[in-house]
Amino acid sequence: MNSTVKKCYTKISLHDQKSDLAYWQTQSYQARIAALEELRRDYQRWRYDAQSRLQRVYTIVKR
Repeated sequence: MNSTVKKCYTKISLHDQKSDLAYWQTQSYQARIAALEELRRDYQRWRYDAQSRLQRVYTIVKR
């Protein structure tokens, strides 16, 4: 199979660019939360080079 991809783009002025807010307002809250979680996970990996896991909590009890 020989498939080709048609290259296309649209050049617009910064003043004519649509707002990101308008796009996200059209999305469901589940989609917004999923996107936010993905961004948070990517930032954690980039910034701290850490795996996501639960935080350890220790409680000291006096006997």
